Amino acid sequence: MDNESSKKIKSLVEMYGLNLRFAEKQGKVYKAYTDKGEFALKRMDAKQGLDFLSYIQQLYQQGYNRIVPIYPTLDGRHAILRGNSLYYLMPWLDNKEREAHVQKHLDLFRELARLHTVTVREVPVNGEEREEHFERMATRWELEQDVLEKFIEQSERQLYMSPFQLLLCTIYSEISGGQRYAINKLKEWHESTSEETKARSVVIHGKLSNEHFLYDQNGLGYFTNFERTGIASPIHDLLPFLDRAFQTRPQAFDHGMEWLDAYFRYFPFTDEEMQLFLSYLAYPSSIFSIIEKYFSSETKKNEIKFVQRLQKQYWRMKNTEYVVMRLEEREQRKKNQDTSAPSE
Repeated sequence: MDNESSKKIKSLVEMYGLNLRFAEKQGKVYKAYTDKGEFALKRMDAKQGLDFLSYIQQLYQQGYNRIVPIYPTLDGRHAILRGNSLYYLMPWLDNKEREAHVQKHLDLFRELARLHTVTVREVPVNGEEREEHFERMATRWELEQDVLEKFIEQSERQLYMSPFQLLLCTIYSEISGGQRYAINKLKEWHESTSEETKARSVVIHGKLSNEHFLYDQNGLGYFTNFERTGIASPIHDLLPFLDRAFQTRPQAFDHGMEWLDAYFRYFPFTDEEMQLFLSYLAYPSSIFSIIEKYFSSETKKNEIKFVQRLQKQYWRMKNTEYVVMRLEEREQRKKNQDTSAPSE
């Protein structure tokens, strides 16, 4: 760390009544060694600061305290403004995991369910906005269906297909199946909610990650980095996390089901929430982006790289499909049980 950065950190921690002995940067956080122990000093964009701090305060007021605490300065401020940046101070957690990596995921999803349970509330829904959302997504996805079909027709007209085109034609039926399923689920959601005037919202973490779930010395898990927090549907926390987790070679993603089971056990989705969740989870948007980029490129293409990227997105789609189908089977069993249950 250069001398200028060290001076800045020294002046910042002094506002908390601390004397800096040494500081080092670890990722996006400064680890400050002081006369009163070790602390984490974090910088964030000042534009996000006010919302971030108000949501933290709201969580505490609602009884949710599994947040890495933010210390006030000597004059009572919870963040220090320097130029276009805000700095805030937290305890340094060594993040000693209690057990295996799998256990951390389970703890994270259980704690996320608790966060959503504590903050859930029903909010009025604007029917026109919901209709616009449905029309926008359905139109976009159906257009992408048509575009993909044209790419296939274009490829099949070639006397000799490129390696990318050959792989695409081989997996096309599976991509198309994912698109159809997602669109049908979106239509189910639209039909189910047509008369609804309210929906559930929660305080979402906004940047859910293993790196933002830390353990203290007693093995208790705490969320940190609430800088993108806000009020939204609970699916906004689950979808990005799962999307990143599925970026591996194809496998039976049973541990993904275990994560969701840990979440749904404490915060079950309504039927309508599950329909929308499955729709967004199933839609193969990443693989379509690669395909569209390939066919729209006017320069000479690097076939090897494009094939590798398509293969990786195909694996991601198959991992997603495994979890989606397991959830779909479970939803169908619930429906069958409801219809077969004797009426009183």
